[in-house]
Amino acid sequence: MKIWNVDDPEFRKYGRVVKGYDCSQLMEAIGKTPLTAEVAYVPAEPTLEALPIFQELQNRAYGGLPIQIGYCNGSNTKLNAVEYHRSSELDIAATDLILLLGWQQDIDPENYTYDTSRIEAFFVPKGTIVELYATTLHYAPCNAEKGGFRCAVVLPRDTNLPLETEQHEHEDRLLFARNKWLIAHPETDLGEQGAFVGLTGANVSVEG
Repeated sequence: MKIWNVDDPEFRKYGRVVKGYDCSQLMEAIGKTPLTAEVAYVPAEPTLEALPIFQELQNRAYGGLPIQIGYCNGSNTKLNAVEYHRSSELDIAATDLILLLGWQQDIDPENYTYDTSRIEAFFVPKGTIVELYATTLHYAPCNAEKGGFRCAVVLPRDTNLPLETEQHEHEDRLLFARNKWLIAHPETDLGEQGAFVGLTGANVSVEG
């Protein structure tokens, strides 16, 4: 599949490249977080939240709202699912990586399915901060180099923590965690974990 760069105009409907922050200390700290063969996501990492950039992102990027900084590390080449939030997400690439992105408006409003042929791929160079808008479908990054990827993830506080209540009507069927609406591909085991299975088409791969 064609892989765009986040500096290309095609990225503008999904997000923007964020400038004006010094993320050098964060990059160094992310480099010390575990990198395993499986994708691991930690919503909030104390060593990252202790850095000066935490307050700067909270005060400026999120307008004073409480935030969390965690990480998503591992090795991945496939889409597997798409998710969205009621808020923007900041991704800070600690290695080169690829994001597979879609548009929430393309979800079928009747049955909440999504055609994976609409997914587009974007290369994010190491050291780049990108904002993914609330309407952007995304999931775990994919490898852009051998050895996997490391990515800091900034979201409003408590996003991706377990739900306190369960709902099964309308869009609520997609709720998989707090502030996390998710649609899984049938090739994965996410359905067995309680996720809504509604991706149609191929499980998109950056290797294909």
